[in-house]
Amino acid sequence: MTNVGIIGAGTMGIGIAQVAATNGCKVWVYDANAKQVETATVGLEKTLTKLVDKQKISAEKMTEILSNISIATELKDFKDCELVIEAIIENKEIKTKVFTELETYVSENCVIASNTSSISITSLGAELQKPERFIGIHFFNPAPLMPLVEVIPSLLTERSLAEKIYDLMKDWGKTPVIAKDIPGFIVNRIARPYYGEGLRIVEENIATVEQVDDAMKTIGNFKMGPFELMDLIGVDVNFSVTKTVYNEYFYDPKYKPSLLQQRMSEAKLHGRKTGKGFYDYSEDAVKPVAQKDEALYQQIFLRIISMLINEAVEAKRLGVANDEDLELAMQKGVNYPKGLLAWGKDIGYAKISETLQSLYEEYQEERYRQSPLLRKM
Repeated sequence: MTNVGIIGAGTMGIGIAQVAATNGCKVWVYDANAKQVETATVGLEKTLTKLVDKQKISAEKMTEILSNISIATELKDFKDCELVIEAIIENKEIKTKVFTELETYVSENCVIASNTSSISITSLGAELQKPERFIGIHFFNPAPLMPLVEVIPSLLTERSLAEKIYDLMKDWGKTPVIAKDIPGFIVNRIARPYYGEGLRIVEENIATVEQVDDAMKTIGNFKMGPFELMDLIGVDVNFSVTKTVYNEYFYDPKYKPSLLQQRMSEAKLHGRKTGKGFYDYSEDAVKPVAQKDEALYQQIFLRIISMLINEAVEAKRLGVANDEDLELAMQKGVNYPKGLLAWGKDIGYAKISETLQSLYEEYQEERYRQSPLLRKM
């Protein structure tokens, strides 16, 4: 697959285009907003220039990457593509409309893929004339830097296609994992408690934003606390994914969105991109220092890590992916310091079970129910 089309010239779209072009593919980038493609390509040139200055790539390589990328002015320009990856707004209706139009222009052998982070691949592909050539290829942001790619076949995808895309992603220098088509796939399903429990703890006045972040970084060795990470991802984006997963799981209390996060989204306090989120990113802003409390920090860490490990164990029970891919996904997709199944073994699954049972008894909420497999591990 050397001729690749990218639909959407946002950060993710142009990032995927860079990955494909770096690996020798001829890439066409289309966006409904023509100006966005120009902005994205100018931005890419600046990014590559910095890499040349830092001697990460040669000037020749930069020229090669840029020459491999062309601007498509309409979807018809993808007629010779062997693979087209969509990376637009997380809206099922809009995506489906694009796919059905695209299918009228590309060849019968062209693979059509979505970079969606949480929408069902089966539901997106079901409207196509040839749903067997449709698949999920979920990159993580920023695509050129993050190694993980989730490959998600739908119930209708041709069996051998997942392996072909898996091999292609390896050729592109990525770490692919094959996931079941369930809401959130691997990473966005298992990672939900990292944000959800952090938000819960703050909403209940158990700890401050700074304390939750500090606890997870100092005890858990996470590179970023949940609130720092939400600010980086975009509070609105994170909230949108949480709502999608919650809705797709028929309102399972485990994935219930946070009112605090909703208010932040409504106030357009989206994090780094707006200059203010859970933290203030303006030039003269002073980042508040967490008031350290060892006992509280241990309580925060154990509560959040227990919820995460429980999700990983449940994903294992349901066969969402094999053990190796479950561990790889969380380490390579969201930079967790270690795999959650290994972490459960280190802490002791009995301790995790005991923590969740205590939370269940305290709150009387299904949110804290244990995976049936957890007690057996």
